[in-house]
Amino acid sequence: QIQRALRSLCIPLERLHIMKGHMMQDMCKGLSRQTHSQAKVRMLPTYICSTPNGTEKGNFLVVELCQNQIRTLLVTLYGDGNMSPQMVYKIFDMPEGIVQGEGEALFDFIAQCVSQFLAETTTPDTSSSEGHLPLGFVFPFTCRQTQLDKAELLSWSKGFSCTGVVGKDVVQMLQSAINKQELSHVKVVALMNDTVGTMMTCCTEGRPCEIAVVADKGSNCCFMAEAYLVETAEETSGRMCVNTEWGCFGDDGTLDDIFTPYDKSVDEESCNPGEKRFEKLVGTLYLGEIVRHALIALTAEKAVFTGSDIAALKEKGAFTIQHVLNIINNEDGMTDVKRILEVLGLQPTERDCGRVQQICRAVVGRAATLHAVGLSAILSYMCQTRDLETLMVNVGLDGELYKGYGRFEEILQGVSRLLSPECLATLLPSKDGSGRGAAMVTAVALRLAALRRAVDEVLGPLRLTHADLEKVQALMRQEMERGLGKHTNATASVRMLPTYVSHTPDGTERGDFLALDLGGTNFRVLVVHVSQEGISMASEIYVIPAAVMRGTGEALFDHIIDCIMDFQMKQNLMTQTLPLGFTFSFPCQQVGLDKALLLTWTKGFTASGCVGQDVVQLLREAAQRKQHSGLRVVALLNDTVGTMMSCGYDDPKCEIGLIVGTGTNACYMEEMRNVGTVEGDQGRMCINMEWGAFGDNGCLDHLFTQFDRVVDESTINPGKQRFEKLISGMYLGEIVRQILLVMTEKQLLFQGKASPKLQTRNIFQTKFLSTIEFNGLALRQIRTILNELDLDASFEDSVLLREVCQTVSLRAAQLCAAGLAAVVEKMRENRGLDQLAVSVGVDGTLYKLHPRFSTNVQKTLKDLAPKCDVSFHLSEDGSGKGAALVAAVASRAA
Repeated sequence: QIQRALRSLCIPLERLHIMKGHMMQDMCKGLSRQTHSQAKVRMLPTYICSTPNGTEKGNFLVVELCQNQIRTLLVTLYGDGNMSPQMVYKIFDMPEGIVQGEGEALFDFIAQCVSQFLAETTTPDTSSSEGHLPLGFVFPFTCRQTQLDKAELLSWSKGFSCTGVVGKDVVQMLQSAINKQELSHVKVVALMNDTVGTMMTCCTEGRPCEIAVVADKGSNCCFMAEAYLVETAEETSGRMCVNTEWGCFGDDGTLDDIFTPYDKSVDEESCNPGEKRFEKLVGTLYLGEIVRHALIALTAEKAVFTGSDIAALKEKGAFTIQHVLNIINNEDGMTDVKRILEVLGLQPTERDCGRVQQICRAVVGRAATLHAVGLSAILSYMCQTRDLETLMVNVGLDGELYKGYGRFEEILQGVSRLLSPECLATLLPSKDGSGRGAAMVTAVALRLAALRRAVDEVLGPLRLTHADLEKVQALMRQEMERGLGKHTNATASVRMLPTYVSHTPDGTERGDFLALDLGGTNFRVLVVHVSQEGISMASEIYVIPAAVMRGTGEALFDHIIDCIMDFQMKQNLMTQTLPLGFTFSFPCQQVGLDKALLLTWTKGFTASGCVGQDVVQLLREAAQRKQHSGLRVVALLNDTVGTMMSCGYDDPKCEIGLIVGTGTNACYMEEMRNVGTVEGDQGRMCINMEWGAFGDNGCLDHLFTQFDRVVDESTINPGKQRFEKLISGMYLGEIVRQILLVMTEKQLLFQGKASPKLQTRNIFQTKFLSTIEFNGLALRQIRTILNELDLDASFEDSVLLREVCQTVSLRAAQLCAAGLAAVVEKMRENRGLDQLAVSVGVDGTLYKLHPRFSTNVQKTLKDLAPKCDVSFHLSEDGSGKGAALVAAVASRAA
């Protein structure tokens, strides 16, 4: 019988693995907004988002509500790595019956203890510089916390049942009671339970602690989770400490098969049968009871105390955890065990003493093993969600079972290593309960609040309000009108250039078309087949040698014709004369669909004899020189128009083109009657806005921050393309770098040390923003980027870097949307509509690859132009396909 009893208390390894899996599943349920209410492991957010970094200093008051005492502490931190905090404390016994009385009376008593403690211990300089004394409140009951200083009691436990508290904010109740004592300088800053206090206490040893296990009358664990996974809280960046409340694990029946008859008896006799099943297997409040029931059952089976009177065992609570611990910690013979049992009123034999000791060891060993299962679930979860191969972490320990059972630590370490071999946990004993930890929570909260104020001061000028964006929208509209006006066009910052494209595709276009795409050192030649089934293309990329880029115009255009002829030969097109659309991405003054004067070369081109000339004519002349008669150039366009046209083939409502990549620009279909720079009032024409130069006349100066000014001054065209420098991919990384330099100088980042690499212009690439802002990305990958820049980044540095990137890219998206809002509202008013439905064709790496940019543009546009229903289409090859479609539409119209 004794062996059977011992076997029932021993859980096989494979069953422990299954239990760990169930615990992890329940943790995920507890964190999810959808399933939180069904989860047994509650996973409550604590709103503690950081562990101490050693710079915390000042005086902090702590009040700890214990089983039958109030513990008050005054902790002084010196910012020296928290190695030597000074502590003064006093313990007050609670009056009898107060824990079952009125809630208000309990909080009034706590406030009186605080008042008395302060009267005895404080001097005038105890308060902080603002005149406040911050207080941390350790409240070891289950609460729904919505802020660090806002927590609603869900239920009492541990013998407490004060009226008028459940469902109320306990921080507010304590603050009101403190105010009654005329302690207006004492402010309750943070509330936490004893588990969180333990974790923070163990953080003060000069190394971060990210998990705490409390093995006490109850049992619980907390750990630092990735904040974006804690869906029940609003915080999405960094980490947040989650209070697992794992005591209820198994209340759904998942632990039924390991529940012994002794556990069932304890559960049935408890005040909450069927609840807190896990806690009833591991909490010291229950372990003595499990042993008592096991001994009663074994006596009935005549395995112990044969012929003895066991009346003493029948009394609930007769066998306490202290009895159990004294029995198992006794290694020197059975004399002490016999004495303990005799004091309980039993008459044990030598054999009885040995068997009782075996049962006690089995019950306590099982409790330690089950704590290890819970810990291993948390270790593996942290390892997985941080995307690590190996997790190295410190675990704080406290509680009666941990302190009283010599082998607890050994079992916890051994079993958790078996279940989570990928994790290396270092166990740290909590030095002085949760009081010191509560002071740390409070100190960290104040440090983070000061950091937040400093960060907001730096980033504030980049954060745009709705009113700011409406002003940008109005200014863009004003500049658009000036750009369209015959007499104001010359001085407008938004040039509003006519493109002579007067129709978008309607789907009836058919035939084969050539397209030429020249925008840099490589150029493409394409043949595009447009049929009822859709569009198919063949293309080839050709290189323009540097000597040709910088030689004569004739040599450049001769080279282009050579490449076109090479392509036509390969495609068997030499005998056909196909219409050609030419995407030419250099500044031009267009005077017809197939006539455009080059204003200036950019992108390293300096070919002579071209500026001021008609580009299409230069191409035609080269064709004549090469005796290539099968060339019919029907249209010249830029990439923005091509983008609109390529999307317009699939969606006839597409009447806007937008590019947000290295640079930015937009075009749209304007009513001819409004285009003062071109004769005629009938129909529409696509206008190439060249909006990158918006603000070059100073109208956006109020938005330019110190960072934007530094970036602008270091470019090759200071004071030019001002709007583009706030939005496009070429500049965002450099803006972020300038912000990082200022934050480092202000000691907000990288411990105030900027690496030589960070001081290098343009080293922070815009693609880094896309990587850093990718939601759910392990912050480890952000640290990899920072390591490449020789920066030693803490976890908090990574979180702050992400915020800087988000601020810069959000502003860019909002400004882009404000520009678009001006365009769609103008189109709506032009057409006299209450509601406009229109589509935008978009291209550019920033819009396509950045994880949030497109969403932010669309959301802001909806806010600024609610009367316009705008759809966005990603353009596939605007410069190639779009050029062919311009040629196709021109051929159809002809």
